[in-house]
Amino acid sequence: MEELIRLDNVEDYNRLFGLKTLHPLVSVVDLSEATTFPTRFTLNYGVYALFLKQTMCGDIRYGKQAYDYQEGTITSFAPGQVVFTEMSADTRPLARGLLFHPDLIKGTALGREIKSYSFFSYNSSEALHISDEEKGIFQDCLDKIAQEITRPTDRLSKRLIAGNIQLLLDYCMRFYERQFQTRTSVNRDVLSRFETLLDDYFKGDLPQNEGLPTVRYFADKVFLSPNYFGDLIKKETGRTAQEYIQSKIIDQAKEMVLGSSKSVNEIAYELGFQYPQHFSRVFKKGVGYTPNEYRRLQMAAS
Repeated sequence: MEELIRLDNVEDYNRLFGLKTLHPLVSVVDLSEATTFPTRFTLNYGVYALFLKQTMCGDIRYGKQAYDYQEGTITSFAPGQVVFTEMSADTRPLARGLLFHPDLIKGTALGREIKSYSFFSYNSSEALHISDEEKGIFQDCLDKIAQEITRPTDRLSKRLIAGNIQLLLDYCMRFYERQFQTRTSVNRDVLSRFETLLDDYFKGDLPQNEGLPTVRYFADKVFLSPNYFGDLIKKETGRTAQEYIQSKIIDQAKEMVLGSSKSVNEIAYELGFQYPQHFSRVFKKGVGYTPNEYRRLQMAAS
């Protein structure tokens, strides 16, 4: 069974590969300089990590999905993520990257904006693909961070380190957003599958057994992370995945209110609501009337 290793700080990672730690909260790592090479392990990240992979060094898995990375792609992980790695026999890992602890950016502009870098929650079965020129940009950003780490600490050190990390993340966000634009046909296929899955959800007894459909449920079905799935749906439709689901629930509810004599309680249960009051609030917010008011108005108009 593979070893489970908690990376609570950057020193834990450096110790794993026999690298020096120059700063307690941030490290620019070069795995070509590693002196120890674990072969099969699972990392529980407590730090943020970005790596430019120079070689295919083995199999990487995030959850149940294989990580689809190639030479010259960027992998990214965030605190709380668990990643399994199995190194190929006789292969030295060649990658250069950045590790930083969440405490490093607390009280900075980056700390306030870190959640906006959604590639950290990107579908972790796929890396960020970049050009040779962009690899140079990535390396230059790492060089600037490394220079600050090796300088004597002064009152601007934290600000400059955080600022250079933010610059690197901004470039990675550009790479991330471009992958939506270059995969229009794939994205539309995901949207089509989402619509089919959403329709199918209400055809059986899933609502009664599982409750209201969630973004995570559909993301799992199309093998994407919830964040990446949500970003994709937003870019394709202009609505969030949750708004898309909510609209489907309202449409289904309207059909049941007008197409049957079932009570509000029965309809709420069949749609997956735990409480009829919750259903009535959601319906009124979406339609402007309670279910019973809507039924009476439509019957009076017919």
